[in-house]
Amino acid sequence: MASQLFDSDSEDELPPGWEERVTTDGKVYYANHETKNTQWKHPITGKKKVVKGDLPFGWEKNITEDGTVFYVDHVNQKTTYTDPRLAFAEEVKDNPMDFRQKFDGSSTALQVLHGRDLTGKFALITGANCGIGFETARSLAIHGATVIMACRNLLAAHEARAKILQEQASAKVEVMHLDLTSLMSVRKIAEEYEEKAWPLHILILNAGVFGAGYTLTEDNLEMTFQVNHLSHFYLTKLLVNTLMKSAPARVVVVSSESHRFSDLKESNMCQEKLSPKVTSFWHMGAYNNSKLCNILFANELNYRLSPHGIVANSVHPGNMMSSSITRYWWFYRLIFTLVRPFTKSMQQGAATTVYCAVAEELNNVGGLYFNNCCQCQPSKQADSKILAVSLWTLSEQILNKKLKLAKPRVKEAL
Repeated sequence: MASQLFDSDSEDELPPGWEERVTTDGKVYYANHETKNTQWKHPITGKKKVVKGDLPFGWEKNITEDGTVFYVDHVNQKTTYTDPRLAFAEEVKDNPMDFRQKFDGSSTALQVLHGRDLTGKFALITGANCGIGFETARSLAIHGATVIMACRNLLAAHEARAKILQEQASAKVEVMHLDLTSLMSVRKIAEEYEEKAWPLHILILNAGVFGAGYTLTEDNLEMTFQVNHLSHFYLTKLLVNTLMKSAPARVVVVSSESHRFSDLKESNMCQEKLSPKVTSFWHMGAYNNSKLCNILFANELNYRLSPHGIVANSVHPGNMMSSSITRYWWFYRLIFTLVRPFTKSMQQGAATTVYCAVAEELNNVGGLYFNNCCQCQPSKQADSKILAVSLWTLSEQILNKKLKLAKPRVKEAL
């Protein structure tokens, strides 16, 4: 069963004439400009807050000769007298299980990570050389995590790594080759990762294809199905022992709201449906089905591994974001470009993935679907335990057939 989150709402605004400030040791207080008084409690809710950690990335604190404190945002080239950490102030709670939604659709991955030191954490991200995957890798690396960029295009991956190191020379970023159209490539990266003896605390299954024409992989499977689901399924199975040794660990599967348009159900759960012949192939149908598979896989993975300290969740990053996922057809590139001013940035698109990867309030919380950094209800099909088990069984059967294995690897854990 999926773990449940508590209901939440947005932070209360201050009444006119009041200002929120923070002391040097991180305590939030409230100043009334009319009465010239200050107090620790919010003037309406009566709640107390604190801020934690250093200033957000790119910010610097300065003090003038007369003692005036101001803050410089070097990224956006702005100056303010307000401590930017106030945007991430946390409520001092009587009950640690009582928490509110902190972020929404406008939040960025770097905002989600504010105050977090991920030093010692290892995160493997598929498709991390561009778009949402790159911003996910960049954000985690800036905050101290050792990031492994698992990519098909090694040249692009090394260029992406160089951009991160140019921004923060101390960042720990590694590049490994992974071609999701090849099950042997999946097995190779898993074996290489084990040989390095690295831990694995965060596995982010981000890579995907969209709008691709009918293409068979070297494993004689339809490409959208293999890249978006089966190869990620296989990669997770191969790395599960490493995840268990590194527990607590998290798996984040990037899905999409497109899963709601899938026609996949128990009665048609078969290889011919998921990896169809060219005569019955429709690229949008294949994509929708693969995104439903992502959620079903995350849910069942969480069910099987949560007793071992590993939680899995699925996420929707955003609608029609102008990334390289549209590379297969000029028409989609045009449409996505036209709507770009009205959609999320790549940093905003990475926020929900990063939230599910690191949020402290999600410790031991899995089997859920997130959108805009908030739990939301997926489709009825996505919540089906029967469908999730059927997909898992079918995925193992396809793998066993393709790899000619008598038993799936790490079956004892999965």
